[in-house]
Amino acid sequence: MTSEAEELIPDEPLEPLLETVDDEVRPETRDTSRANLAVYLKEVGRIPILDREAEHALARRVQAGDAEAKAKLIEANLRLVVHIARRYMNRGLALQDLIEEGNLGLIRAVEKFDPDRGTRFSTYATWWIRQAVARALANQARTIRLPVHVELLLGRYQREQQRLTQELGRPPTLDEVAGALGMPPEQVAELEEIRRPPVPLEAAAGWAT
Repeated sequence: MTSEAEELIPDEPLEPLLETVDDEVRPETRDTSRANLAVYLKEVGRIPILDREAEHALARRVQAGDAEAKAKLIEANLRLVVHIARRYMNRGLALQDLIEEGNLGLIRAVEKFDPDRGTRFSTYATWWIRQAVARALANQARTIRLPVHVELLLGRYQREQQRLTQELGRPPTLDEVAGALGMPPEQVAELEEIRRPPVPLEAAAGWAT
């Protein structure tokens, strides 16, 4: 009998996805990208799928601040990210980039999940993963058409953040950067979102080893 977990996270080989990853990858980096993705998919494909009880047990440990449980819950759902990410292929981002963005959503889901609500973690995480991927695609489209004044604001933001870091001896808060720039915190938050780097596949693969 197929379990609910297996219905949500198909237990099937991931390597065939390599045949479809080339369209959004630059020719000069294609071989390296395929090799990295091949290793990642192989590692993720070996990770056992958790049932509801195991998910909730780990989630309760995460709530108690258990870093090992957090890593295990992330690791067990990396396959889910791959299966969601592949649905967004051929929209402007390579599969590897989609997976990296989806992993950010997965991390956020692990941090926010409340097992006492009775929801499957994989069901809950799906929303966060999709949101992260969709946001990345929207940012990609916006970056392609990024106005000159936004590019200038990004430059000012980055320079001011570096200056404050040196001055304070620590990373500045969003409000501190906003005050230095004379901008609303909400606008600074948008600039931070634009320049936010994804979690590399190599880092996520570390959870799978």
